[in-house]
Amino acid sequence: MLFFLVFFLFTFHLSLLTASAEEIKSRAAVVMDAVTGRVLYAKNPDLKLLPASTTKLMTALVVLERANLKDVTTVSARAAAAPPTKAGLKAGDRVTIETLLYAALMKSANDAAVALAEAVAGSEEAFVTLMNRKALAIGADDTHFVNANGLPLPGQYITAYDLSKIMRQAIKYPVLKEIIGTRIAEVSTETGKTMFIKNTNRLLWSDEELLGGKTGYTRKARHCFVCAGERDNETIIVALLGAPSRDLLWKESEELMDFGIKVVNKAEEPVIYLTKDDRDAVRATKALYTEEDHPVVKKSKKRGRKGSVHARHAKKSPRLAAKKRGRPVHLAHAKKKAAKRSRAQAVSKGKKPKSDSIAKKQENGNQG
Repeated sequence: MLFFLVFFLFTFHLSLLTASAEEIKSRAAVVMDAVTGRVLYAKNPDLKLLPASTTKLMTALVVLERANLKDVTTVSARAAAAPPTKAGLKAGDRVTIETLLYAALMKSANDAAVALAEAVAGSEEAFVTLMNRKALAIGADDTHFVNANGLPLPGQYITAYDLSKIMRQAIKYPVLKEIIGTRIAEVSTETGKTMFIKNTNRLLWSDEELLGGKTGYTRKARHCFVCAGERDNETIIVALLGAPSRDLLWKESEELMDFGIKVVNKAEEPVIYLTKDDRDAVRATKALYTEEDHPVVKKSKKRGRKGSVHARHAKKSPRLAAKKRGRPVHLAHAKKKAAKRSRAQAVSKGKKPKSDSIAKKQENGNQG
C-alpha cells in the first residue's frame, strides 16, 4: 500500500533553513513521531529504493520474535563467507544469538546476519519469507526483501516511509534499543575468541539524545540511515535513503531531527516534498495525518523546482489544489488529463505509449 499523496495545504516556508525540501539531497526521507506514527516531514516517501544494510533492522525484529538471546548456534560455511563486511566469524564458531545481533546491528556484519537467519529458519531463503511476512504485518507494504543482510539483489527494495515504520517497531524492544545505542562492545564465541565491535553510527558520539540507528551503504543504494532520537521528551524517527555522502547523511539526519521536534511543538508546519520519481509513483489519496484532516496540496511555483511539492496540514476538502490557469484541479481529473496528454504526445511521435510506472526500476550494486 502506498504512503499517501498529500495531507496538507501548500505553503512556502522561507524560514525553513534547517530542513528545506530543496536542501535535503538524499533521494528519500521521512520524519515520524514515534508515538503516534504521524509524519512530520517527507521527501519522496513512496519511492522504492535499495535498502542496503538497513535491512538488518528487519532481520533483528524477526529474530527477536523467534529465538532466545542466549541460544547458541553454529556458524555455517555459507554464513562465514558472506561478503564483504564481516565480524570475523569462522565456519564452526559457536556463538549466541545475542552476540550475532550485536555484530549485525553495530558492525553491520553480513556474516552475522546470515548466521541469524539460518539459526532461526534453517536457511536464509526460509528466513526471508518471515521477513516479508513481518513487513506486511506492520504495514510496510512497499517493501520486499530477498536476503537477510541487504546485499543488492533483484527484487529487493524499501521506501523511506516503510523504513521509518520498521524503526518504530524496533525501538519497542528494549534489547534492540540497547544494541543500536551502544558505541563499542566486546563479544566472544563459545570458545572464548573475542571480537571488538564499533558502531557504524557516528552520531552516537555527537548526539547524547540519540537512541540509536542503523546505517547502510552499497554503491547503487548510496548512503542510508534510520535512527530514533529524543527531543523535548518526544521520540522522533528519521529515515534517509540514497544520500550522496556519509557526511551529508549525518548532517541531514540532525537537521531533520531538529525540524521534526519543531513540528511537534508547532513551531513549524509539516512538509511533504515530491520529486518527479515519487510524484509518478503516488496513487493513494487517503490521508494518514489524522482522521479529521484531509489531503490538500498545491504545486510549487518556485523557479527551478518543477517537480517539487510543498504541503502542510489543513482541514479542507480532499482535492489536489495544483494550480492550472488559476483554478484548482481535482486529483483524479488532473491525473487523467496528464496521462491522456502523455499518450497523445507519444502517438504523435510514432512511439508506443508507456504504461504508468509505480516506481523507478532499481539498479544493483555492491556492498561497500
